Amino acid sequence: MTVELAAAIPVLIVVAAIAVNVLSFLVDCAAFDRIARDAVRVHAASPAYGQDAAQSCVLIEGEIRAAFSERDVDVVVSHTSTGADLDEYRATMSSAPTLFGMSLRSEVFGVALPRLTHEAAYVVDSYKPGVVI
Repeated sequence: MTVELAAAIPVLIVVAAIAVNVLSFLVDCAAFDRIARDAVRVHAASPAYGQDAAQSCVLIEGEIRAAFSERDVDVVVSHTSTGADLDEYRATMSSAPTLFGMSLRSEVFGVALPRLTHEAAYVVDSYKPGVVI
């Protein structure tokens, strides 16, 4: 019984670490969707006078980064004009796996650990302030 337990404990720890990473990433994705939508609604759907799309991207990215300041999360916001006066803002979040909250190396035994990514895209009508399509 002791040998089986000694063999099973490392496997259980690895499974627990994977489960914690998946659940924390899902929590971050839910928060990211809410925060990104609100940031696009505030900064892109009704921009300030003279504010262009690049400035909106910087403001959106700053607001999302401020919300995720404690965690190891990278945020990138890009803008694409989709024609017919519609602008698409694409926010991408990437997160590195952790070991119960402690940062891991980006490479283990020569194998790079992939970053988990989540993306949200919002289309805004530039002539109807406050409208997210």
